Amino acid sequence: MRQLLLLRHAKSSWDDPRLPDHARPLNARGKHAAVAMATAMRELGLSPDVVLVSSARRTLQTLEALTPFEGGAIVEPMDALYLAPWSRLLEELRQVPETARSLLLIGHNPGLHDLALALADQAVLARGGPDGRRLLEGYPTGALAEFTIASPWRQLEAGGGRLVRFLAPRDLPAAETSA
Repeated sequence: MRQLLLLRHAKSSWDDPRLPDHARPLNARGKHAAVAMATAMRELGLSPDVVLVSSARRTLQTLEALTPFEGGAIVEPMDALYLAPWSRLLEELRQVPETARSLLLIGHNPGLHDLALALADQAVLARGGPDGRRLLEGYPTGALAEFTIASPWRQLEAGGGRLVRFLAPRDLPAAETSA
């Protein structure tokens, strides 16, 4: 079994309207939420072998809050992930080396949410408990979905994942003080 972690970047700042979208940084709440998610990931033993991350400033700052990963990880910033639709994200996942047992993708909505919904059967999500129902409702900034994947990466298809958990920053005790 393989593990796929889909993380939406943490809350970003809109303070400087002159900044292009790609250059927007995390705001204070986003930085705090990213650190809280890093703590939760460590406590859950979620440590990827490979990280694919959008080249946007806010995704790279989210990644920075998560590192270092236990055992290290191959990190690949990618322009192709910036605001990519789910089908493009899936194409990139299919290119991951088969030796990778755990993969973290840090990206943007709506592509990330659409990918999560495509990987999991929506009927299964609807009856699969609170995490599935929450994923159906939305994918807030800083949220993490963990999937198990039975197929090789190159054969990953829609419906090819099983949702293990869905965590949002509001679920984390360390993030409560900043919300």
